[in-house]
Amino acid sequence: MFRGSSFHTLDDKGRIVVPTRFRDRVRSEDADGLMVSRMDNCLLAYPFADWHKLEERILQLAEKSDYMRRFRRIFIGGAFECLCDKQDRILIPPTLRQYASLNKDIVLVGVLDHFEIWSRENYEKESLTMEGDLRNPEARNEIAKLGI
Repeated sequence: MFRGSSFHTLDDKGRIVVPTRFRDRVRSEDADGLMVSRMDNCLLAYPFADWHKLEERILQLAEKSDYMRRFRRIFIGGAFECLCDKQDRILIPPTLRQYASLNKDIVLVGVLDHFEIWSRENYEKESLTMEGDLRNPEARNEIAKLGI
């Protein structure tokens, strides 16, 4: 599982080092790399096995709405296979870096079956949004269902 968050830097070529705590999970799948796509102004990085499970769930959905077609077009169609090099780095393609506004300072956030790659600026905005959401009774009720 992917947990925790940490601050990192993107190098001049657009590469990030996969942290050890994430790397072990990535390499346990018999593949050195991740599938990376975009959503919510950040990038989502999945080990190959988890990505394939996600694709299967999407294929099995009976929903063929305009929303789902657009989602598949952008999320699946915009995904890239990012292989780890010998220094345990992955190269983030330019189109994904542009989408997520990744320049130098980034934040990696573990969210169980995948991790997210945020620009530090966007992550700080997201954190403030979450703090505001916690003042919303509807949001608090959803979170309370977890027993928190």
